[in-house]
Amino acid sequence: MAGQATVLEDGSRLSRLDHHLLRIERFLALISGLAVFGLMVLAVVSVSGRNAFNAPLPGYVDWIEQAMPLIAFLGVSFVQRDGGHIRMDIVISRLHGRALWLFELISVILILVLMLALVWGSWSHFDRSFDFGAPLWSRDSSIDIGIPLWPAKLLAPVAFSVLCVRLVLQIWGYGRAFVLGLENPVAVPLIQDAAAQAAAEAEQFEGQDG
Repeated sequence: MAGQATVLEDGSRLSRLDHHLLRIERFLALISGLAVFGLMVLAVVSVSGRNAFNAPLPGYVDWIEQAMPLIAFLGVSFVQRDGGHIRMDIVISRLHGRALWLFELISVILILVLMLALVWGSWSHFDRSFDFGAPLWSRDSSIDIGIPLWPAKLLAPVAFSVLCVRLVLQIWGYGRAFVLGLENPVAVPLIQDAAAQAAAEAEQFEGQDG
């Protein structure tokens, strides 16, 4: 499972790059959240139209299919930055020092290899759909109302490419921590134990009460 994590910052080049990339990740995550809200609005419109006028929103399923990459992919790098993806915290919590950083480093390298393959595969999938000479630049479209599919297909390699940049920064961070024997490296998620999580939550609630 994924525990709560914190990412430290300082004035180093790695930390500055992490901060700049975080701005992009937050923007993409915002778009993903707006897509969720947009689907809620579409659902209300479709259901209201069906009940009130016996005329649901045309192409409702098509719009859902188009929005799925927005929801599923655009926030993936932001979650990786904060260590929010599924991980074996029970195993990692038993490691400390260089052993922990080495384990994290190997894990992130393997993830990067997988993501590079997914970038290549998803780009090829988009390239088969996109054509400047075709109507709306698309070789394929949705079944109901004929929405071009290439914009949705393009989102996957774009989001995965941002994730690859994040993984490169984390490889840098974990590698630096391993070589220098750092206790609290920057630009990587530091998983908090139960006591630290409870203290952070208590501090957050105290701030809200104040």
